[in-house]
Amino acid sequence: MLDNGNSVNINTAKRGYHHGDLRFALVAEGLRLLVSNDVEGLSLREIARNVGVSATAIYRHFPDKDALLSALAAAGYAQLGVEQMAAAQAEKQVGASARFAASGRAYVRFAIANPALFRLMFAAAPARARPGFDAPKGSPAWLLQQGVVEAIGGDAVPERVFVGMMQAWSLVHGLAMLILDQQVDPDIAEAMIDEIVSPAGLNSTGLLNER
Repeated sequence: MLDNGNSVNINTAKRGYHHGDLRFALVAEGLRLLVSNDVEGLSLREIARNVGVSATAIYRHFPDKDALLSALAAAGYAQLGVEQMAAAQAEKQVGASARFAASGRAYVRFAIANPALFRLMFAAAPARARPGFDAPKGSPAWLLQQGVVEAIGGDAVPERVFVGMMQAWSLVHGLAMLILDQQVDPDIAEAMIDEIVSPAGLNSTGLLNER
């Protein structure tokens, strides 16, 4: 699970830009277009036109499409972190495992709500998963690490934490991809999220020790 400190709300409404925030406007419009388009269909010219600038203006901030895609992926990670943190804080059940599970469900639901962006996030960002990776506070990777540390408690030695992170991430990411690839019946997908990514579900697999 990667991370980035840049934040652009995916739900930002389409609008023109004001002096000084063209980059923000371009990223926001790119995110808006990804809601109904795949990455291949994303056009720099269309983004520039929708924002109300010339096609050449976009190159002042993004030299090519790959640079823009990297910015969109970073914004996606930032928004994912915000949604996971909000879900954990809103969890009504008591305990670290309940909060951790809530953030995991938010991960899966973010993927389902933003399929093109979610796939882009893992295609455009470099691999960073390794023991001891220092993730910025509030990022998805940081939330994953903190969730494992809180949930396993006294056994939270670095090696155990990393294994727990990979186990938990594999669970939610695997479920998200199965749903996105239509390997799970849509009629039961929502129920599966609640059942699998729950304190009981996590503990039944041996991922966490209930506290």
